[in-house]
Amino acid sequence: MSEVGVNLHEAESGKQVPEAPCPDQGKPPRTDSSSTDLQGLPPALSSPAAESSLLSLPWEILTHIASLLPAHFVLNVLPKVCRTLSAVGDDATAWQLRAQRLIGSRARFPVGPREDFNWPTSCLEMEQLITCWAGEVQHVAKQSEETEDESDQAGLQERGLLAGGYENLGGDEVDGVGVAAQEVAYGADEGMEVVMDAEDGEVQPVLDGDQMARLREELEGRLEVGAAAQMEDGRMWLNADVGQDAPHHDQNELAHPRYLNYRAQVEMIQNKSSRRPSPLPALECITLPSSHIAPVNSVLLLGGKGALCATASRDYNVKVWDLEAGSDGALLHTLQSNGDFTSHRGWAWCLASEGSLLASGGFDGTVRLWDLEAGGADRGLIKAGAAILSLSWQTDVLLAGTLDKRINIYDTRAAEPLVKSVRLHGDGVMCLAADDRYIISGSTDCTVAVYDRRALKALKRIKMSSYLSALSYSGCEVWAGDNKGMLRSFSMESGNLKLLSQFDVGHTALVTGIHKSQGSLYTCSVDKTTKIHIPCGPPRTLCTLCHSAAVHGLSAEAGILALASDDVTVDIWRPRK
Repeated sequence: MSEVGVNLHEAESGKQVPEAPCPDQGKPPRTDSSSTDLQGLPPALSSPAAESSLLSLPWEILTHIASLLPAHFVLNVLPKVCRTLSAVGDDATAWQLRAQRLIGSRARFPVGPREDFNWPTSCLEMEQLITCWAGEVQHVAKQSEETEDESDQAGLQERGLLAGGYENLGGDEVDGVGVAAQEVAYGADEGMEVVMDAEDGEVQPVLDGDQMARLREELEGRLEVGAAAQMEDGRMWLNADVGQDAPHHDQNELAHPRYLNYRAQVEMIQNKSSRRPSPLPALECITLPSSHIAPVNSVLLLGGKGALCATASRDYNVKVWDLEAGSDGALLHTLQSNGDFTSHRGWAWCLASEGSLLASGGFDGTVRLWDLEAGGADRGLIKAGAAILSLSWQTDVLLAGTLDKRINIYDTRAAEPLVKSVRLHGDGVMCLAADDRYIISGSTDCTVAVYDRRALKALKRIKMSSYLSALSYSGCEVWAGDNKGMLRSFSMESGNLKLLSQFDVGHTALVTGIHKSQGSLYTCSVDKTTKIHIPCGPPRTLCTLCHSAAVHGLSAEAGILALASDDVTVDIWRPRK
């Protein structure tokens, strides 16, 4: 598993939403208001008297009470009670007030147009995001605090033992510690010069500065190892002498007052260490079993529920994983065409999917199609003539951005799949985003372009100070990350792309992945960090994951986050079962 840390200083204090499970993100299904199924409601609320008294309250008080409930409860449970409570979930003003309470009065939300904005879904996603990721930060912070406390207590105990724990043991040796133990502790058995001060009997090592630093590290390490080795039945005994000739301490001797003080201190520390364990966090992180032999460039969650995952690597291979098999997932397929030993004949660089079909683009200048329902069978090869840098698959067309400055539009159902090839940029097309009408593209020539694929014409081209490396298109908002680590937000209405804001969220290098939904925002970068935000202006960062290597891509679906990194690993963060 790759090394992952959590930045604990970005969790904001303040009122938290009630804890709730992390169900799949997205708009929840609305139930029939005439249903009388009251499962999940307290008995008092389901009684006719309670219902009558509740509904007799003024509407303002009723909506205020509902605003204190979790969003998933308002959307999924209240409609089962009666028509009146079902209408509470249709009050747009109440949802806007809830969103403001979650984000704060100073932040702007949504960043883009407010017309036709889905407030219930955004609030539901934000509450789930805060519950999961802010809770993860708090859990790690508590664990770190407990670990530090235990380490401090153990360190104080060791220092107290060295300073005064032996002073009452007597004997001709230094405070009762055997000569063998003295030689081990001070390194006499390693050729270091050790002399005895005749006046006070303290051991004085004759060492230079480097030797003293090395000796201190070795001493601390040996004390920790020695202390661990002497732990038995929950107690630590003082056996300073070593070897077969070491004296045996019977129980009467161990009951001597000179031992009792130390034993009481050890048991006190152990009692503090055996404190009540922290509750499990809402998320768990798994690392897919090692299979790729080169950095993973792209990762994609499949199927709408995050049960499957595809990865593309510089080892030329595309692999498909079952995330629900076992505790850490399992490899399903390494995709290969007939006669080939690898998925591509160059770096496998990007991925896109539609239904049961998976498309992979590579530096060999090809787009390959794979049928996941048929065990990953090869369903076609499209030759583009240049390295494929980005893919986007809509319902009827597959889009490919290439190194030779073009955007190719393919119909994968046709015998000749190429529909049109357009050149909107002066350099390679790094990122693509699209809907059923418009294509938005970013290039290393520092331009972003909009193309109307119905009218088959370019609508707009914007010159920027840096180039966009990742795009996410949701509703009327477009979010992008650039090569300098900055985030940019655009509005997109009727083909008119307009730059709204630029945000610095803490990334210090190229942003390699971005995913924005109604109530969540994920970003990753080659600066070895992944950040989870609420998509307001400016974004509110809930958590920062620190990795041991650059992060090349991410995919988010149904509350699951997949991360591909330069250290050949893929990490999956998902709700704990």
